Amino acid sequence: MGEPSSKFWKDKPILITGITGFVGSWVSETLTSEKFGAKVYGLIRRQSNPNLVNIEHLLNDGKIELIRGDLHDVGSLINALRQSKAEVVYHLAAQSFVPHSFASPVETYTTNVFGTINMLEALRAVDNKIKMLFAGSSEEYGLVIANNIHYRKMLERYGVILPAPKFDSKGKAVSEIPIKETNPLRTIGTSPYGSSKRLAEDVCRTYVSCYGMNVHITRAFNHTGPRRGREFVTSEVTRQIIECMRGMRREIVLGNLEAVRDFSDVRDVVKGYMLCVEKGIAGEVYNLCSGKGMSIAELVELATKVAMKKGLKKKIPVKVDQTRLRPTDLPILIGDYSKARNMLGWEPKIPFEKTVQDMIEFYLARV
Repeated sequence: MGEPSSKFWKDKPILITGITGFVGSWVSETLTSEKFGAKVYGLIRRQSNPNLVNIEHLLNDGKIELIRGDLHDVGSLINALRQSKAEVVYHLAAQSFVPHSFASPVETYTTNVFGTINMLEALRAVDNKIKMLFAGSSEEYGLVIANNIHYRKMLERYGVILPAPKFDSKGKAVSEIPIKETNPLRTIGTSPYGSSKRLAEDVCRTYVSCYGMNVHITRAFNHTGPRRGREFVTSEVTRQIIECMRGMRREIVLGNLEAVRDFSDVRDVVKGYMLCVEKGIAGEVYNLCSGKGMSIAELVELATKVAMKKGLKKKIPVKVDQTRLRPTDLPILIGDYSKARNMLGWEPKIPFEKTVQDMIEFYLARV
């Protein structure tokens, strides 16, 4: 399948919001690589002591330049666009940790929705033809119906499911797995984070239709790799295994082990972002995922298998911490990336075992 075009990105000025984050660091690293050679600028909030650990190596090599600004200050965003002369904006900045969104919904909505509106307004003021990549999320789908039994259980729990699923000739709910871009976006069963990303995406499409903006949209399913925030489940699993190997703990402590997720490598997702900017249609939505499901319990098994090749002597007990369970937790999210494959030439290439191995090695070097 297709790779991003070196010619398209060579010397192209790029502005990245959320550059210090996990995905932002990998986007920066890929774009500034010898293969692509883009000119990358990162928006960074005015802080006395910003956390630059994810991009420190790029700063030290002089590969990126930082511009002070804030998503809540349209004037600073306009300045950043003009200073960078950006032809593409990667809008990655967000409050992206789902459990935190339950504790701080106002912060989540303010950052994710109004921050996106401000970025769009800045683009409209400077040049509405500048391309922007909006990084949406699989959490936007909310409650996805796995089968008729699942539908009946969810109906009993929530009372009403809107939009309703499709039903077959026998009146049974039709499975929505794997999830296509046309699947309903249900607020029921989702989180403030998922809801905020859905609203922000809706704003993006509104600006495309009303103002002719050049916004490209992806919905990435769970993606991970080295440098992933330690609070996310793949980091929790791999880090805790290494801590057990170091004698720092005796068990792995997690939340819901039964949740099934679609995991991809962040480096594959970054290339999906690039291909979406290159070939995507403004306002269209493209799933980026593996098309495979893995429960958290299976993730632990895989990480344990990888760690045993690195010196782990035996399996580690796993404890479920009730305080880690969410008020609502989507039981299953497995995506369908056929649209991205057919229209963008994208497909995941990095085996997830390789991703987990890289994360194990990442923590072996740091714990």
